[in-house]
Amino acid sequence: MTIKDAQTTVDEWIKTVGVRYFNELTNMAMLTEEVGEVARIIARRYGEQSEKESDKNKDLGDEMADVLWVLICLANQTGIDLTEAFQKNMDKKNIRDATRHLNNEKLK
Repeated sequence: MTIKDAQTTVDEWIKTVGVRYFNELTNMAMLTEEVGEVARIIARRYGEQSEKESDKNKDLGDEMADVLWVLICLANQTGIDLTEAFQKNMDKKNIRDATRHLNNEKLK
């Protein structure tokens, strides 16, 4: 599935099953909540915090997909073509960071 396909799929689901998009501020709050759930799993599974028994069966991939879902909703609502935006972002990084990381002693 391409990014464009994902944006279309989410839009179709929202308009048929979800009735309508939540407003942008609600979706921003939801995005923050979903990112927090990803952070919780990462901090406990890969960081120094101990993982609670209730968190051990949480699916990190599913939580990341929740983040992607809400991000796609926000892109759709605000008229952002994520394929185009991502390509522009990669172009920017390739120009700005062409040698930056190669010359970073901390990464060697």
